[in-house]
Parts: sequence; structure tokens; C-alpha cells
Amino acid sequence: MTVDGHDMTTDRADDSATSPSSVTGEPAATRPSARRPRRPSDHAPKKPWTLAIDVGGTGLKANVLDASGAMVANRVAVPTTYPCPPAKLLDDLAALVAPLPQAARVSVGFPGMVRNGRVLSAPHFVTTHGPGTRIDDELVKLWSCFDLAGALSTRLGKPTRVANDADVQGAAVVQGKGLELVVTLGTGIGTAFFYEGRLLPHLEFAHHPFLKGDTYNEVIGEGARKAVGNARWNKRVRRAVETLRALSFFDHCYVGGGNSKRIRGDLGVDVTIVDNSAGILGGIKLWDESHLGV
Repeated sequence: MTVDGHDMTTDRADDSATSPSSVTGEPAATRPSARRPRRPSDHAPKKPWTLAIDVGGTGLKANVLDASGAMVANRVAVPTTYPCPPAKLLDDLAALVAPLPQAARVSVGFPGMVRNGRVLSAPHFVTTHGPGTRIDDELVKLWSCFDLAGALSTRLGKPTRVANDADVQGAAVVQGKGLELVVTLGTGIGTAFFYEGRLLPHLEFAHHPFLKGDTYNEVIGEGARKAVGNARWNKRVRRAVETLRALSFFDHCYVGGGNSKRIRGDLGVDVTIVDNSAGILGGIKLWDESHLGV
């Protein structure tokens, strides 16, 4: 599957996305959002380096990865602010990544339907004040078929690939065995399917009716979790996994995203909770054609 504008990255944002801006001049190691780079101690970072950006409805995160996937800098993160037309997101991302080391290429995970680097849906970014607020028709027009890969490539001066954020996260965690499903739990819900390690065409299960006519987003998104509490939300998550299991007969399911840390109880032996950092680490996989069905 082609996923960028140049031939062809839970999570939604986690709690660290509310940390101070990365452009304040504060040393990276002292920012609450910073993480220690996971650089191998016995050799220098391998080229090429990839700037990996994770766009979320709650926060924006980025880091630079070497060719092995090791982080070569401290991660930077800022909250997502609204309203957020394409031009504003480009400005915010350019400011976010300015302190990071120079990379040869860029990977972006975006929370919506993305095809050939163009945004076909941006459910969070067409709202006036963020997820769950009024949809603005003008923002819908601005985001419709917006060439995010091309615009970021021009803005950052680097070749850029963009895919749905669940697809990017999945590329970091799947094992390449049978049919694997990735579910991200955050501001909204993301899903991605891989078969024998290859990314399948993206399906937006988040907007499909799930319970009593409500969608997956409406039943197990962040807004629903806050409304019903963690206990009821966990029951809904278990039912969602059971439903997706019955629909797809997946061989294994990986659950990530910012709210995966809130899961309690057994989801089954064929389900694994994965670290939220996969939203960044999967960025390097967008440049590995063996994973992406191209």
C-alpha cells in the first residue's frame, strides 16, 4: 500500500503531552516530556536518521531515530491546541522539532484516514475546540484531501511519509505471523491490520457502530472513559476486543495508545499490551517497504 506523497507515522497522546513546550529554550533533560534516548552504548548511532512525529488529538510528540530504531535525542512533546487548521499544525510541528538533531527523512503518524500522504479524514482537527466539540465546516474543507506529506516535506526540507497513527504503531510491534490486529486507545480509537507482517488497507473501525448505535470512538474513546469511569470503560474495552476477535479471527492483537496503561483484567492469551512509545518507534518502519504492502 502506498502511504506517502513521494512514492510510497495511545496514542494518541499520553500524559506527557501536557508538558511545557519544547521551544521554550529549557534544556531537554529537565523537561517533564523528555525521555532518555535509548542509544546503544557500544557504537555510534547508525545512519540514516529518521525524524518520527506522532500527531495526536491531545498532544504532538517527536524524536529522531537511528537506522536501528534507537532514539538519538530526548523526545519532545507539546499539547495539541485548537482550532487546528492545516497551516497551524504545520507551524506547531515545525516549532516542535526545531530543537531536535537533523534527520535525513521524516515519518508521521496521523489520527485519521490517510492515503498517498493525503488526509481523507481528520476527526479531531475539524472541530472548533478539540475532540467532542462542534465540527467546523470550514475546517472540514481545509483538511479534505490535504497533502500533509507534501506540505511537511516542503516545510521541513526532507522527504516525508505519512500514515494513520495506528498503522505506524503497528509496524513497530507486529511479529509478522498470521493476521495481527493493532488497537490504539487514546483520544479516539485506532485500528490496523497486518498479514504476515504486511500492512493491509486501512479501515476506520473507530467510526463503525459498536454498541446501541454508538461508534467505537463514542463507546471507548477518552470522552467515554471520563464519563463512565475506568471500571465500566474496561468492560467496554473487553467487549470491543471480543467483537473484533469475532469479526477478524486475528491470530494476535496488540493494544497500545495512551489509555492502554489504564487496562485492568484479562483480555485473552492472544492479546498483548504494548508500550506507548511504539507511536514514535514505528516511524522508522514507514521507510521499510517489507512492512507496508507497496
